[in-house]
Amino acid sequence: MSAKYIFVTGGVVSSLGKGLAAASIGCLLESRGLRVNLMKFDPYLNVDPGTLSPFQHGEVFVTDDGAETDLDLGHYERFTHARLTRDNNLTTGRIYEQIITKERRGDYLGKTVQVIPHVTNEIKNAMRKVATDNDVTIVEIGGTVGDIESLPFLEAIRQMRQEFGRENTVFVHVTLVPWIGAAQELKTKPTQHSVKELLSIGIQPDILLCRTDRFLSHEIKGKIALFCNLEERAVIAAKDVASIYEVPLTFAQEGVDKLALKYLHIEAKEPDLTRWKQLVDRCYHPRDEVSIGIVGKYVEYEDSYKSLKEALVHGALADDLKLRVTWIEAEGLESKHPGDRQYEEQLAGFDGILVPGGFGKRGIEGMLNAIRYARENAVPYFGICLGMQTACIEFARNVCGLAGASSSEFDPATPHRIIFKLRELTGVEEMGGTMRLGAWPCVLAEDSIAARSYQATQVSERHRHRYEFNREYEALLTGAGLRITGTTPDSTYVEIVEIPGHPFFLGCQFHPEFKSKPLEPHPLFRAFIAASYQNRLRSQSESVNQDRLTQSLP
Repeated sequence: MSAKYIFVTGGVVSSLGKGLAAASIGCLLESRGLRVNLMKFDPYLNVDPGTLSPFQHGEVFVTDDGAETDLDLGHYERFTHARLTRDNNLTTGRIYEQIITKERRGDYLGKTVQVIPHVTNEIKNAMRKVATDNDVTIVEIGGTVGDIESLPFLEAIRQMRQEFGRENTVFVHVTLVPWIGAAQELKTKPTQHSVKELLSIGIQPDILLCRTDRFLSHEIKGKIALFCNLEERAVIAAKDVASIYEVPLTFAQEGVDKLALKYLHIEAKEPDLTRWKQLVDRCYHPRDEVSIGIVGKYVEYEDSYKSLKEALVHGALADDLKLRVTWIEAEGLESKHPGDRQYEEQLAGFDGILVPGGFGKRGIEGMLNAIRYARENAVPYFGICLGMQTACIEFARNVCGLAGASSSEFDPATPHRIIFKLRELTGVEEMGGTMRLGAWPCVLAEDSIAARSYQATQVSERHRHRYEFNREYEALLTGAGLRITGTTPDSTYVEIVEIPGHPFFLGCQFHPEFKSKPLEPHPLFRAFIAASYQNRLRSQSESVNQDRLTQSLP
């Protein structure tokens, strides 16, 4: 069978959910027994998102091969079983870097290097590369139609239809049909103009995913179909839903997968969405809830922790629980003077506390206060990457008595470097792509929270860090009660630390959130949520007993 492509573009405004749309279409095609791969093109000039601010671009999603990629690849992996690599996310910067390298090497034999054909050919080659060994390749074009920087990518997919034919390519356009409150009606003009913009560069959408907060009437769909030159049934109401995991079911109800298969001339079995339906049912009918406080550096922009939030949701759904997350700015927990513990008021009442990854010294003292509170009050604690490093620092300061203990990242002059720069990065000052990245093996200690959670003795997890635990302090910290329960097979790096006797106190150097899926929740998140829920039940029981005691007093 010839390579088949579905191209997903977006119009009117950004943040309409092209990545979720692409992932949901992939999910539906997989449910029909098809092999799917997905890729994302980002129009910005950065070589990869690794050096971008989380406030501007959200989280950096890391693949097994160590690629720092767009957060949409997280959606792709959560919704499908596609195995993604650095080839599945390319930016304008990386495309141009490859072209300039070829030009300097003389590969173009003296020709004038131009956007067409050289840039577009590079883009098309990248698409062909990921289209092997699968039935359908879904390609998302980042940005909004009409942006100057996305034009080469749009031209490339236009050429792909010319080369592969209509029976092997489908154009899906995600657009907006806003409700105007003053007029009390839906407006189709933004969608019409967006499609007109696509038509001006030679692309006729086959399917329109119309983002809206309500269902579209037959009249509205007919109007859009008429003015945008496509079948009425190809005008899809992509209505807002409470849970992103309902999107595939909404698309299935609207017949998105049937249309795509029809246009691609593919015969496939009926979809099996039983597990997805059960998942969504658990989303809307939980038996109880669990409350988690996330103490982070980038909490003003939740997309900075997209995979983390979803992994917590997965862990909660596994126990039929509703997740309640409170985002806590780490700087707001810092003590104003020695002995000031007012931060405890902000942390009281959470069933569990989590400190996620991050870089730089801002907010570190607040994180240390949160960790101390969790450790001293037997509140389940989960530290990820920076959260593991700060857990070690807090233990060194407040249990081992090492005043001023810190990381060389935050305080190069610290007398106790509990955390220091990776030894192989000594002297490396470049920021992009210089961390310990990708999947690395980890050996787990017997009778540990980690081993019980994974039910394994060795696992592989994804990393993104520049600093490591200083094993010169291992004897001192472990002698005081900290336990190292995960290391690399050669014992070079510390991967997991725990505190025995605590209901749940675990810090890991890797990022387990990158491997969690809604139907396959990550073991550590599931264990953390379970421990947090038990803490909730204990607190409720103690509160009831206290009330009874109070009532029994004369």
